[in-house]
Amino acid sequence: MKSGLLITAAALAALISGAQTAAAESHAAECTFEKDVFDFDDDEIAALYACVVDDLEAGYGANDHEIGAVYRTWGAAATGPALPGVHGERFLNTFVNEVGYDQYIEYAYGDDFAMPVGTVIAKESYKLRNDGTPRLGPLLIMTKVEAGTEAEEFGNWVYSGVQPNGKTMGVKQSFCHDCHSAYADQDSLGYPLDHVRLGAE
Repeated sequence: MKSGLLITAAALAALISGAQTAAAESHAAECTFEKDVFDFDDDEIAALYACVVDDLEAGYGANDHEIGAVYRTWGAAATGPALPGVHGERFLNTFVNEVGYDQYIEYAYGDDFAMPVGTVIAKESYKLRNDGTPRLGPLLIMTKVEAGTEAEEFGNWVYSGVQPNGKTMGVKQSFCHDCHSAYADQDSLGYPLDHVRLGAE
């Protein structure tokens, strides 16, 4: 038998468990924010996103949802998340499929402006709990469809979502449209805030 340090399976398991606990505690400490989200600066916004980005992607894709599993391969519609806006205290980060990406990032508006049929927009969402730790929200999805369908009363957009566990979310169309109709001259799009738009200075 070779001499040296002998570690039993139980001892090794305890060492691994201890290391994992320490890592989790360290991560939790780094991902606890004791500040109103509306007072976050750019570095804090980036730090919070770093805490959740991997979990968002893994969660939305957990059940091989047709959008939740692929949206991160699409184009990012901004340089990153910005301060929460009309979705309560949720931070959003938006991705757009190839059909609509080039037109979306023009951030256009006007009475004749409309996104192409087949455009799919996916918005990651997350917020802070009262204890300052992140809470994952749903992946919010808008899909542009042909005129003349049941979605015509909603600007030819179908609203849907994916829960952070990868399960499809029930969405009341009028609930979403009632807010998005405020952006009628932008084809119902609530664009990212100006300072995170691509090409912004």
